[in-house]
Amino acid sequence: MRKPSHSKTRHLPKGLVLLYEDKDILVVDKPAGLLTVATETEKERTAHFLLTEYIRKGCGRSRKRLYVVHRLDRDTSGLLIFAKSEEAKDRLQARWKQTEKKYLAIVHGKCEKRSGMITSYLAEDSAYNVYETSDSTKGKLAQTVYTVLKEAKSFTLLEVSLLTGRKNQIRVHLAAIGHPVVGDQRYGKEYKARHHLALHARSISFTHPFSGEPQSFDTKVPEYFYTLVGHWEPVNQRRTN
Repeated sequence: MRKPSHSKTRHLPKGLVLLYEDKDILVVDKPAGLLTVATETEKERTAHFLLTEYIRKGCGRSRKRLYVVHRLDRDTSGLLIFAKSEEAKDRLQARWKQTEKKYLAIVHGKCEKRSGMITSYLAEDSAYNVYETSDSTKGKLAQTVYTVLKEAKSFTLLEVSLLTGRKNQIRVHLAAIGHPVVGDQRYGKEYKARHHLALHARSISFTHPFSGEPQSFDTKVPEYFYTLVGHWEPVNQRRTN
């Protein structure tokens, strides 16, 4: 997958990597452990806060704003798009169904099928846990496509594509078919917990909100993945420097 030739890679605080920037958007590689946006208990250790400081160049009086286009869970690493204007955000979100997002996930066990699609309705309880339901009036339709890339002794590496973008969708769907993501302490509690969540937003392709040009980005595979399943060379994987 090709990254635009005019992109520049820049390392920011807290392990955040800026892959691309123009007057309308930012594309970053978020490390695991960093929030996308603020919560009630954490305001500054977030990708949004760090990038807002970056575009303001440390000037507290700056009126420059950054808009959240989509999110990743704290423990999920990988690609995020931010917009520099509300119009850019709205245009990106309006075309979100046409945005192609691919993830890498390492799950417990071996999948019976080499590929498949998981479809269900997802709802959220009062404790913010997402769960499957057969009641379409309580949940929102969620569809996840997966393909087996490699099998190891105890784990399987999957490429996962989202046809919908629900909260915790990949984690809930894979747990529901009996193959929770390694390190998922919320939806895979019956398995031995590991330090890292083995879920990475590997690539994203979308249309630029103003130029209309196709944009494609990918990232390095986290070393943790190689530790779990050994080395492999993903199709179309372009390693960044």
